[in-house]
Amino acid sequence: MIARIDGHCHYWALKRGDYGWLTPDAAHLAPIYRDFGAVDMRPLARAAGIARRILVQAAPTVAETQFLLDQGRDDTDVAGIVGWVDLSSSDSVTTLERFAANPIFKGVRPMLQDLDDVNWIATRPNAKTVAALKRLGLRFDALVLPQHLESLRRFVEMHPDLPVVIDHAAKPSFAAPTDDPRHALWKLGMAELSAHPHLCCKLSGLLTELPAESRSTPEAAVAALRPTVDGLLGWFGPDRLIWGSDWPVLTLAAPFAFWDEVTARLLDGLGQSERAAILGGTAARFYGIEGGRA
Repeated sequence: MIARIDGHCHYWALKRGDYGWLTPDAAHLAPIYRDFGAVDMRPLARAAGIARRILVQAAPTVAETQFLLDQGRDDTDVAGIVGWVDLSSSDSVTTLERFAANPIFKGVRPMLQDLDDVNWIATRPNAKTVAALKRLGLRFDALVLPQHLESLRRFVEMHPDLPVVIDHAAKPSFAAPTDDPRHALWKLGMAELSAHPHLCCKLSGLLTELPAESRSTPEAAVAALRPTVDGLLGWFGPDRLIWGSDWPVLTLAAPFAFWDEVTARLLDGLGQSERAAILGGTAARFYGIEGGRA
């Protein structure tokens, strides 16, 4: 039986001081303006039957990546770390090599959604740095919004030998009016990207994109998310979908157990092997952790 894996969660310590998006004056983020780590995550994961997890960067600094690696050393349930380097600089090659010496370092994630240039990923990465990602057997997590999907497609086509995963299903614009152009950008972009077999997608971060009334109950959330999840299943299939909690950001919308219940209902019509792929198997294969902790 394939063990469950949380393919996307975060630990952070505010005193480190490099979480530029997480500030005390951001009232909507007040519930998560505190430290989060293994002591908080462990009981949630155990209650859901989740054996392992992937920690993903939350600050665009090398220092935070080292912090996550240190957390992974102490938390043996951490199977992989997705960190950060400056992909636009050839100086990052040495940093990647140093990080990759630690077997739980699995890949990198530039925070593309926060960059002013929507074409950054297609035009700015340094060729030597991207080549190092491939040479070291690393992966690329794409934190994007619908408006980034066209440039991400160009990047994916330039690098068919680099494993890529789209975080949070590119954050569909659930709260936008029906005529908002981002809806069409999302559908077209995800359909085009799904044609590339080396690309996966994370079933994560969706509850926090829903309007509050659409996640008032598990039933409401399932109804709101069903068309999107069915679309992702049609495009990517279970073998290219990775479930993640996006904890603790998730808690801005609902408790961990709420998302776990919504997930179970959304996947209820699938076979056992298909559910197992989404809930663990795809993550194990994509991040190279089939044999357990490296």
